[in-house]
Amino acid sequence: MTTDFFAIDGSLAEEERAVRDSVRRFVEAHVLPIIGTCYVDGRFPRELVGPLAELGVLGANLPETYGCAGLNNVAYGLIMQELERGDSGIRSFASVQGALVMYPIFAFGSEEQKRHYLPKMAAGEIIGCFGLTEPDFGSDPGGMLTTARQDGSRGWVLNGAKMWITNGSMAQVAVVWAKTGDAEHSIRGFLVPTDTPGFTAKDQKGKLSLRASDTSELVFQDVRLPADAILPLSGGLKSPLLCLTQARYGIAWGAMGAAMACFDEAVAYSKTRVMFGRPIGGFQIQQARLADMLTEIVKGQLLALHLGRLKDAGTATPQQVSLAKRNNVSVATDIAREARRLLGGNGILAEYGAMRHMENLESVYTYEGTHDIHTLVLGQAITGLDAFR
Repeated sequence: MTTDFFAIDGSLAEEERAVRDSVRRFVEAHVLPIIGTCYVDGRFPRELVGPLAELGVLGANLPETYGCAGLNNVAYGLIMQELERGDSGIRSFASVQGALVMYPIFAFGSEEQKRHYLPKMAAGEIIGCFGLTEPDFGSDPGGMLTTARQDGSRGWVLNGAKMWITNGSMAQVAVVWAKTGDAEHSIRGFLVPTDTPGFTAKDQKGKLSLRASDTSELVFQDVRLPADAILPLSGGLKSPLLCLTQARYGIAWGAMGAAMACFDEAVAYSKTRVMFGRPIGGFQIQQARLADMLTEIVKGQLLALHLGRLKDAGTATPQQVSLAKRNNVSVATDIAREARRLLGGNGILAEYGAMRHMENLESVYTYEGTHDIHTLVLGQAITGLDAFR
């Protein structure tokens, strides 16, 4: 059974299909054989960083001028879809590297910063992380306590902490957002080499989700940065929010990849698992589950594809991205849960993917704007009234 029930492949350009298929082959050959063990062990498979870079998925929709693949946004979305077919942790790694570190350097950095960082990041030679969320200010980034103060002509001094930082413990550079006290541009982005004195990264322990992902807490104690560490075109909360919009776009596609993996697994299992003398796929209750899963996958695919076309046309809005992230992650979470239930007791085993995807998606439901925050974004777009205060 294919998840391309509405022949969406026919709406893709040849290059888009080729990109998708190459990443799918990579995931099947290199991710799926090890990801269950990595999840149980709580280990991000760092050995995949080089091969992922060689595949061209890091910053794939940024220009070739900076060593990137220069793909359109639909092709980029398909990459995120296929990586999350493998695991959210793999997609999160690539998403943070490309959308949350390489993108702000491209959008807000100096030409020197772009030339220095982007080719090396596309090649996987430098890994980055994105420091916005704080221990006490998750959904309210404007309340951040991290500060950067100017130290005469010598540069900046950074103090504060960031939480839930993907790639934090293995990164060589962090894009850190801090308050500067400048009334006009109160929040600025800074490039912080992680070997700078005063910078520490500590692994987040006790995770029951995204276990095959590097998640850390960052602490800055009088971290001294040169004057040119600042991203010169950054200014205000809108800058990091633009980065989050890039990441949320990829998540809308990625969640569908997780949903498709769960659906395919459930269909295959329903045809081979025999109960009461026949495959469970022949029972009405399981067919209803599968029909509901497929319906939501098709709707999510069409939503992501049209959003990608709008993004490539330059007309997509942050509110449209919010709708896609909110819907696709929510339905993917439901699909993963229903797939796990269809698998019965076997569904809790690491050799099957449904429960791993289900647990991962609980984090995706929360990060890059919680489901409820995106609900309020849409409510404001509908009514013109701000419910955040």
